[in-house]
Amino acid sequence: MPLSIHPTIEQLVPYSPGKPIDELERELGIQGAIKLASNENPLGPSPKAIAALNKAALTLNRYPDGGAHHLTKALAARWHVLSEQVVVGNGSDEIISLLVKAFLSPGDEVVMADHTFVMYKLSVLGGHGVPREVPLKHWRHDLAAMADAITDRTRLLFVCNPNNPTGTMVTASEVDDFLAHIPDHVIVVFDEAYYEYVCDPTFPESIRLIHPNRPVILLRTFSKIYGLAGLRIGYGITTPKIAGYLQRVRPPFNTNTLAQTAALAALADDDHVATSRALNRAEMMMLEKGLRQLGLEPLPSQANFLYVDVNRDGKQVFDALLQEGIIIRHIRGSMIRVTVGQPGENSRFLQALEPVLQKTPLASVGMLS
Repeated sequence: MPLSIHPTIEQLVPYSPGKPIDELERELGIQGAIKLASNENPLGPSPKAIAALNKAALTLNRYPDGGAHHLTKALAARWHVLSEQVVVGNGSDEIISLLVKAFLSPGDEVVMADHTFVMYKLSVLGGHGVPREVPLKHWRHDLAAMADAITDRTRLLFVCNPNNPTGTMVTASEVDDFLAHIPDHVIVVFDEAYYEYVCDPTFPESIRLIHPNRPVILLRTFSKIYGLAGLRIGYGITTPKIAGYLQRVRPPFNTNTLAQTAALAALADDDHVATSRALNRAEMMMLEKGLRQLGLEPLPSQANFLYVDVNRDGKQVFDALLQEGIIIRHIRGSMIRVTVGQPGENSRFLQALEPVLQKTPLASVGMLS
């Protein structure tokens, strides 16, 4: 008997992860490969988180705290909200899935940008919903067009700010104007995975947008500046009512003991966050300068990566850099994304990129982004 697969699942394309460093080195017979593909903190986790992990490892015969009590309480205190407003997830990706599970029925619509974090569309299609993708405008979310795309069937609207993969942001005043046009039946999801890297003073302070009469949820993660990507833990802050529905569909023990323990310690290490932010900003300026010297113009970024039009087949550039032991991300067409790494890694990327560009033919207009 053939499998019965829902059409939306049939059309899904599995997420394509980047090559692990050890596998790339094995395939190419090289050593010293570097990964600048996944927007990770090159400094690694907080030393306080590492110390906490070592102690927590002795308790792994026990199930984790199913409600992430201590971490939830600490997050509520940090952001001056109630514990009932905080939802902890297996990465913020899981909270995206919980939103789909809790609030979408088959055929319901979700508005998002057409060039943004891929998990929005994958989660919506996996939940038998309908993604409504709105083109970016000058590489930024077109908030007015996104508001216009709302219908009676719209249930969620995702704003990735700063946006992945572009690194661009929308401002506080733009968000205020946008929210004034959003009907009450739509939950607006502000995904701020890169919040701690932002330096622009016009960035919205999204906590203030959460109000009992306004359906908004804010997503944050410990995977980026906190350096805990391998443990998969993130959180959402919203109204008690929305959080309550998410808790109903959240699996018990969804976040493990090590993740909760490390996140709690990392949250208390503001020095590590400040050091990580300063390194990122300094090295991003160096990368921007180096790319411009090669005739490229990266988009202005408020995250920990740069999005660059290489004016060539981006896949060819990606493959050529891979042969040099440098892992970046090809997004589409002539666009690549490179994570800001350690100083030596960034210099090595620029040094390898120059001959790659010289050897790769310029793209035709139809190939560009």
